[in-house]
Amino acid sequence: MAINIIGAGLAGCEAAMAVASRGEKVRLYEMKPKKKSPAHKSDNFGELVCSNSLKAMRVESAAGLLKEEMRRLGSFLMECADKCAVPAGGALAVDREEFSRLVTEGIKSNPNISVIGEEVTSIPDDGITIVATGPLTSDPLAAEIERKFGGSLSFFDAAAPIVTAGSVDMDFAFTASRYERGGEDDYINCPMNKEEYERFYNELVSAERAPLHDFDVNNPKVYEGCMPVEVMAQRGEGTLRFGPMKPVGLTDPRTGRRPWAVLQLRKENAAGTMYNLVGFQTNLKFPEQKRVFSLIPALHRADFVRFGVMHRNTFICSPKILNADFSVRENKNLFFAGQLTGVEGYMESAASGILAGINAVKRLHELPTLILPADTMIGALAGYISDPSVSRFQPMGANFGVLPELINRPRDKKERAAAYSARALSSLENYLNEAHL
Repeated sequence: MAINIIGAGLAGCEAAMAVASRGEKVRLYEMKPKKKSPAHKSDNFGELVCSNSLKAMRVESAAGLLKEEMRRLGSFLMECADKCAVPAGGALAVDREEFSRLVTEGIKSNPNISVIGEEVTSIPDDGITIVATGPLTSDPLAAEIERKFGGSLSFFDAAAPIVTAGSVDMDFAFTASRYERGGEDDYINCPMNKEEYERFYNELVSAERAPLHDFDVNNPKVYEGCMPVEVMAQRGEGTLRFGPMKPVGLTDPRTGRRPWAVLQLRKENAAGTMYNLVGFQTNLKFPEQKRVFSLIPALHRADFVRFGVMHRNTFICSPKILNADFSVRENKNLFFAGQLTGVEGYMESAASGILAGINAVKRLHELPTLILPADTMIGALAGYISDPSVSRFQPMGANFGVLPELINRPRDKKERAAAYSARALSSLENYLNEAHL
């Protein structure tokens, strides 16, 4: 019997490969290219809609720990990411088009996966199904999910603009990684002095925003991890200088001093012909983006190949619906995976897809499903989204705060992070050995 998987995003592709690699058949439903959400542009699978960064690589970081756990679970997407990585200091960033191409090629060439190019508007009643339609689930299926489970939630997510490398005026910029982590040319840094920053700030907070054509238009909920830069700026003039424009760890070679504020540009593709504005997710109108962001000296003649956009994200109230193995409490043959469950982030979504795929195969053979230890990052996120005591549920990304406290907690932050990671990986290894995986 084939396992149904709805959606060929990050979670759906990881789930499909997790099932297929265990010798089981998959019917993978994907509505592209016949139909796309407003935020999707490519016909390929595993499309990265927002940033091209998969966050930190260091295993001693929460994001790095998550990725290492995924590798140990046989992550397909991590293999693809490694093949098309672009320089990004201490982060793992990818050439987004090449990444999606590799994902699509891997899925379509797998003999155990049948891709069905059609929109699914209702959840199948028979067999085992994984719903991995993501935060931009099409309206008919979203309505079906809400009808079945109720209480669906929504928030708005934003993406940053992309500029051409050749249009950045390097007379006003310099290449370096913060604290010299990674290669010296991983980032283009666009410094500003106090006067330049204040002018930019005043224009940013007064710039005209695009309308939000959605149900939440009068009071949109914005997830902190993708807060539009103009919304963040309204919290105070210094907010950006302690956020996406923080100058710490950088020295402007023109002055020999730390700048007042810095915008970092990160490579968008392997060729280095495009760069995205790091942390500058925005909902400003397109002409306003050009006008305001061009006030940054290095971007005064910038050529924008993509402007920032804002779109609706949707997730279910998982603590009332899901188990820690990502199955539905009232229907254990039905699984959810990805950002629809309330895990926040590319790799968090993909990780949930791996577990959902493995557990769907376990369910098919009537075997106990995997529930990873709570002191692993993936296990902790699965525990959070399925914890019925969570009353005000909001999306959660990888962070050390979701892990159980250390017994002998180091005072030093770096030592503490290393201890969390070492414990998690040891716990995961022991668990997988005991489960004969």
